[in-house]
Amino acid sequence: MLAETTARLPEEMTSDAHDNRLFFRSWMQDPLRAGAFKPSGTDLARAMAAQVDPSMPGPIVELGPGTGAITRALVERGVDPARLILVEADPNFYALLRRRWPMARVLQTDAWAVPALLRRLDEPAAAIVAGLPLLVRPRHERLRLVANALRAAAPGAPFVQFTYFIRSPVPAPRPGLRAHGSDMIWWNLWPARVWTYRLPRRQPEPMW
Repeated sequence: MLAETTARLPEEMTSDAHDNRLFFRSWMQDPLRAGAFKPSGTDLARAMAAQVDPSMPGPIVELGPGTGAITRALVERGVDPARLILVEADPNFYALLRRRWPMARVLQTDAWAVPALLRRLDEPAAAIVAGLPLLVRPRHERLRLVANALRAAAPGAPFVQFTYFIRSPVPAPRPGLRAHGSDMIWWNLWPARVWTYRLPRRQPEPMW
């Protein structure tokens, strides 16, 4: 399915050079929103996608997909593109994602408003996968985003986020919030670590 989708795209839309130029331009315009000057590498994207169970029913919501490096890894893992909800604020990335993944639902909106979006879905999200620059926000805002997104998702759904630092970008562990960090992924510029957050199956209301 991935090969069929990308085969319809102009060559410049499928090349690493094109994606790198677009990402660098976005980073130059707004470094804090972009968070990085190039897309996630293949090893990091696959490590993110590996935390998602394609057999779990419900949409897969990706926050800040950029040019779609992690999106591609999710599809390669077996996620139907029609299940994807891609939330991207940058207008250039948004336009590219709509052309690159025509079967997905692509939204141009602030990813930090995703808990409200998740509550409006017809079916609870099976996973939230994020490439957001969390560290530019205060600690309490990071915690609120993850906790509220997980409360609105399906029981057992993961919130998957990467960071260029060793420690969790979300204040964890916390009572009622489980966190698991991967090994460092050295073959990425810059080396990164994947953190996966989950709520217990029975979650009291509310903690924060």
